[in-house]
Amino acid sequence: MDFDAFDQGIELGGLRNREEIRVLICYLLNTLDMPIIKEKLNDAVLENGLANYFEINQAITELLSNACIDTVIEDEEECLVILPRGREIAESLETTLPKTVREKAVNSAIKITTLARSEKENNVEIAKADDGGYNVTFSLMGAKNELMHLTVYAGDSMQAELLKRKFLEDPIKLYSSIITALTV
Repeated sequence: MDFDAFDQGIELGGLRNREEIRVLICYLLNTLDMPIIKEKLNDAVLENGLANYFEINQAITELLSNACIDTVIEDEEECLVILPRGREIAESLETTLPKTVREKAVNSAIKITTLARSEKENNVEIAKADDGGYNVTFSLMGAKNELMHLTVYAGDSMQAELLKRKFLEDPIKLYSSIITALTV
């Protein structure tokens, strides 16, 4: 295949062909089989340098106009979903994508959608403290109750954001560690 896509930001083994990028998007939406916010899809592909930002967005626009994917509103946000024509493309052409690209993209997409679900189900608030630091408050929600409400101090905004991100990646890990520390 000819290289016809911008390659700025693409890592070795990334996609430099527009057709492959369209196939990758269909493959991801087909594999995840759930609505995904456009920005989250972008993040999943960009995270591993699999395609250029502008090429991803162009591919999404083309797939929308060709009725391969569509948009739906879920939780008041516009999300992308795959349509039957897109599924056919994903299933018939997925082997044209390198296996490492497929694996990286799917792992990244799963991580990003898990993080998005965690952000919806749990809460992290960052508040500036009087001394210039930050108070980071974590709330872990169960089915019907708040399981944990914890506030910790962070010295600067970068540390506060890191704490937030790490908590949202695996809130149960923090909860389990605290319960273990208190009961062992």
